[in-house]
Amino acid sequence: MDINQQKEQFSISYIRAIAAVAGYSLYRPEVDNDSVDLGIVSRGGTGKILSPRLELQLKCTSRGILDESYIKYPLNLKNYNDLKINALVPRILVVVLVPEKITDWIKQTESELCLRNCAYWVSLRGIPDTENTTNVTIEVPRSNQFTPDALQGIIQRISFGYLP
Repeated sequence: MDINQQKEQFSISYIRAIAAVAGYSLYRPEVDNDSVDLGIVSRGGTGKILSPRLELQLKCTSRGILDESYIKYPLNLKNYNDLKINALVPRILVVVLVPEKITDWIKQTESELCLRNCAYWVSLRGIPDTENTTNVTIEVPRSNQFTPDALQGIIQRISFGYLP
């Protein structure tokens, strides 16, 4: 497995752990031609939309792309265009940051399993077109950590008909 495949598998596992703790199940499209790597679904619900869903484009990087307030991620133009549309199921970009050394991605003892470092999310829905031809640098707020509580809040908003 090359490093990009390892990053992909790690980011999927990271999201699986977050979704499991939040109480949601995942689905994976057989073909990723809409920039959707994973989908999250809630059973039932309390809002006007039952069984709300959320779709995710996952990116994993170890590059130093942090500044004080944002993760600055160079997103492929195709992904940018696929994520900004008004899709039936809301889509978000999730960027998983990992340490440079693969051996530092995970720490395990008898009492804990630690996945390093952190994941952040942003919705690109409705943002303007770009004149860029290859990629667009996305600013993902560092305050948007992708945690079980954050995921539950996103799903709750979707269940009441709001965007993530």
